[in-house]
Amino acid sequence: MEGLGRRISASPRPCSGRRVLARKRVRPDGFLNSVKKLQRREISSKRDRAFNISNAQERFRNMQLVEEYDTHDPKGHCPLVLPFLMKRTKVIEIVSASDIVFALAHSGVCAAFSRETNKRICFLNVSPDEVIRSLFYNKNNDSLITVSVYASDNFSSLKCRSTRIEYIKRGKPDGGFALFESESLKWPGFVEFDDVNGKVLTYSAQDSIYKVFDLKNYTMLYSISDKHVQEIKISPGIMLLIFDRSSSHVPLKILSIEDGTVLKAFYHLLHRNKKVDFIEQFNEKLLVKQENENLQILDVRNAQLMEVSRTEFMTPSAFIFLYENQLFLTFRNRTVAVWNFRGELVTSFEDHLLWHPDCNTNNIYITSDQDLIISYCKAESEDQWMEGNAGSINVSSILTGKCLAKINTTSGSSNVDECSSSVGPVVSSKKLKQSSQIRTTVAEALEDITSLFYDEDRNEIYTGNRHGLVHVWSN
Repeated sequence: MEGLGRRISASPRPCSGRRVLARKRVRPDGFLNSVKKLQRREISSKRDRAFNISNAQERFRNMQLVEEYDTHDPKGHCPLVLPFLMKRTKVIEIVSASDIVFALAHSGVCAAFSRETNKRICFLNVSPDEVIRSLFYNKNNDSLITVSVYASDNFSSLKCRSTRIEYIKRGKPDGGFALFESESLKWPGFVEFDDVNGKVLTYSAQDSIYKVFDLKNYTMLYSISDKHVQEIKISPGIMLLIFDRSSSHVPLKILSIEDGTVLKAFYHLLHRNKKVDFIEQFNEKLLVKQENENLQILDVRNAQLMEVSRTEFMTPSAFIFLYENQLFLTFRNRTVAVWNFRGELVTSFEDHLLWHPDCNTNNIYITSDQDLIISYCKAESEDQWMEGNAGSINVSSILTGKCLAKINTTSGSSNVDECSSSVGPVVSSKKLKQSSQIRTTVAEALEDITSLFYDEDRNEIYTGNRHGLVHVWSN
């Protein structure tokens, strides 16, 4: 997804502890937080809202299952030697760029498929013992960055490689070059890609040094060396440094993302002996929540403090910050809500009950205008809650909470009719004209979806499932 900022941490075991900050982040205290880096894009939300809704309804009208791709390599064309790489596993990440769909399986195998020829171009694993952990599309130079671990290194260090899309189109994934070779990215080290600021943040746990690189040419800009830094959060133009807390306060610093200049240093008072659920930075707003305490919203410019009752704002499992709209999404117990920075609930979504309870944001896409959220959802009726049943792909307005379109297997239930009445019929397995390559029914394609991506240029939705298959939905 263009605009993703994501953090990938090293892990001593392959395909475990996969921490992508844009998606799901495991904090030291166990708190799961997708935070603001899922969607970091320059947007324009000033167009007429009614036109946007009408346009969205038309875009998703009559979406159909048109293609199927397989990440599994039964004939062994991929040069792999690790036994677990040869197993069929679920798709955990999908990225699309320049008419190529990249699908990463949980095993660590990554395949590239052409939307022009509808064929697999190549596998991106260029070494027999390579386990790819995550993908990042760098729009600055039209390249794909892969983050991998290797059996020869006991899967303990992250290695990054940049490969131009044109090389991948030619079936030459080995035409790329290594990045950040001077950095020791062993556990708990990490690399984070920040698209909106055009920066890369690395952390070497070995010497407790953070380094900031230019995403355009990978030049190192500056470093931060302080063993007391517990966490770094990135917002447009700035970084928030969170230091080790004392019993009564936590030291904080705000730095310029461009050159590391300290813009402000201050303390935030804490309730003693209370765990910190989260500290988040959104432009000039600092959000702090402690266990069983009210949410605090601090304006760091003038030190004005606002509190939201803990009964109104309960600790979410994840955030997504919408920068241009000055709003943020919270995820809790499969539900999504929209808040402003006065602590007011702006939107609660109708018919948008997420399928995955852990808020796996691989199954969520927010459009570049930040006006729509596309998610893999459960049916609202209780009789459809069995795990074996197919879910649906729901498209909802972020500003109104209304369901604008839905891809599912039937148009018979009342809630589906209500949702789809203004956008035409929902997808029905009896109406689809499928490619000859598709062996899966619509109902099967909507079962156990493990990743979701929306290509805004092609107006296509790509979903991956637990069988390692990728399905293309288009109108």
